[in-house]
Amino acid sequence: MSLFAVAVLTGMVTGTIHFSQECPTCVVDVRGELRGLSKGLHGFHVHESGDMTSGCTSMGSHYNPFRMTHGGPTDTVRHVGDLGNIVAGADGIAKVDITDKLISLSGKYSILGRGLIVHADPDDLGRGGFPDSLATGHAGARVGCGIILETAGDTSQDKRLVQILKSEIQEIRDKEKSEQETWDGLDWATVLG
Repeated sequence: MSLFAVAVLTGMVTGTIHFSQECPTCVVDVRGELRGLSKGLHGFHVHESGDMTSGCTSMGSHYNPFRMTHGGPTDTVRHVGDLGNIVAGADGIAKVDITDKLISLSGKYSILGRGLIVHADPDDLGRGGFPDSLATGHAGARVGCGIILETAGDTSQDKRLVQILKSEIQEIRDKEKSEQETWDGLDWATVLG
């Protein structure tokens, strides 16, 4: 049975991230798009709490039920919530496409109800030598966050279809507006002779 979740991020950085897992022991696919980032790498983590009463600051530390030190997503020693970095282009948009073997949408260590945070700076994956490298990856301020919530199905496909429909409707409206402007711009005295 496939499992699905979504996190809608708010703050200086906004966007929607979809999670899907084909079975309770399968990898989790993390896909979506974030906007409002500076160009470059940004730390991306699951945090222990979905509490947003004080914005991103009330979401606690990285989700770390096994009490490990911070690391990269492919490291043996890492927090469960360590998803590494996402990359934003010059337009401030990051396309997220991650597959992770440690997070899960079910069971005792599920990430459902927890926080998802994007940071201002790159995650040094615990190798930077800063005082906070082994705790936070020295990733800086929390610039966007959301709560990971279970969904009934793969809403990312539904959202893509809605976006396509919105685009097609806008094209029709633009065409109608252009045709109306053409009619409005005619010299009717000349047309009617």
